[in-house]
Amino acid sequence: MPRYALQVEYHGAPFAGWQRQADQPSVQGAIEQALARLEPGPHTIAAAGRTDAGVHATAQVAHCDLGKSWDPFRLSEALNYHLKRSGVAIRACAEVDPEWHARFSAVERRYLFRLLTRRAPATHDAGLVWQVSHPLDIAAMRAGAAHLVGHHDFTTFRSSTCQAKSPVKTLDEIRIEPHETLSGPEIRLHFRARSFLHNQVRSFVGTLERVGSGHWPPERVGEVLEARDRAACGPVCPPQGLYLVGVGYPDDPFAA
Repeated sequence: MPRYALQVEYHGAPFAGWQRQADQPSVQGAIEQALARLEPGPHTIAAAGRTDAGVHATAQVAHCDLGKSWDPFRLSEALNYHLKRSGVAIRACAEVDPEWHARFSAVERRYLFRLLTRRAPATHDAGLVWQVSHPLDIAAMRAGAAHLVGHHDFTTFRSSTCQAKSPVKTLDEIRIEPHETLSGPEIRLHFRARSFLHNQVRSFVGTLERVGSGHWPPERVGEVLEARDRAACGPVCPPQGLYLVGVGYPDDPFAA
């Protein structure tokens, strides 16, 4: 039974998240329904990570098993035909080894958070950014973020519903950069790690916004990290500014 890797882009607003749900639309459900139009029978796909309701992706990775061999380009074209107007698109497709797994073969995940700083309500980027009406001090945010990079117990930044076996993770990188867009000034926060806890990135951003706004000094980030107490965390920011932008593998299945 051939296995195919799919690079998936989606707008998170219409969905209750990645994971299939019985009574709400999901990205997984949309792709599985499209697969059923190509080959009858139930389909179950696996993804590199389960994004929450409202979270977007430009390069989520999933895999599927099919009963017959497909040319990868034709498979992506056929899926996109059945996914049109759904808010989901297959950007690339590749045949992979039957033992390859979108989640367990991954060695890195990368997220982007877009934070728009302007007073006027966003129009063109509504639902695609988190908007705050006040300026933020990027230097202070970078100083606060420095406390988070490395190998730590991230209990403070972990959702109470997180199912990970351990709160101990290694955060490889946080980059915080100004970015000018047609909508106005953005701050873009880039996060890179092998894996993340549930709500970890959104908890980071909500905490760093408190630093950038001047409500918290940068050193408080280190203090709340060491507290290992969810109550010490800053507010969890809304999902609409968060994007899964990359998944790394020892051998990139889409390199060709």
